[in-house]
Amino acid sequence: MVKQKKNLEETASEVEPIAVEEAVCEDKVQSLLEDVRKSEGVVGYIVKNKTSATIDLDDQAKVTDYAILSSSTFEAGEQLSELFDLGKIRNVRTEGKDAKMLHLAVGESDVSIFMEKTADTKKILEKIQTP
Repeated sequence: MVKQKKNLEETASEVEPIAVEEAVCEDKVQSLLEDVRKSEGVVGYIVKNKTSATIDLDDQAKVTDYAILSSSTFEAGEQLSELFDLGKIRNVRTEGKDAKMLHLAVGESDVSIFMEKTADTKKILEKIQTP
């Protein structure tokens, strides 16, 4: 699992403190993603919030590719929502020849889950959206 963090001394003056409720929410998101990660066919995930990103992928050589795909999907979803006046988009599923991706907002975080073609997206959504 690759996690990139800045030196705490450097960021202390730059980042506002996170409220306790937000920290608890982030812990819950991380816990849900760790559970999803164990699901059959899931190859990894990227979770981003205002201050950091966590990446857990099987293929570390493709981290940049997955990050670009995740970011591009999120931006495209926002643009389509604005263009067609769809309101807030709950999730975006992208499916290719051999793989698929599920992108959704969970709390204050943007989550992209990468899967093999055979993975059950519906079950993964149920795990994430369970209160």
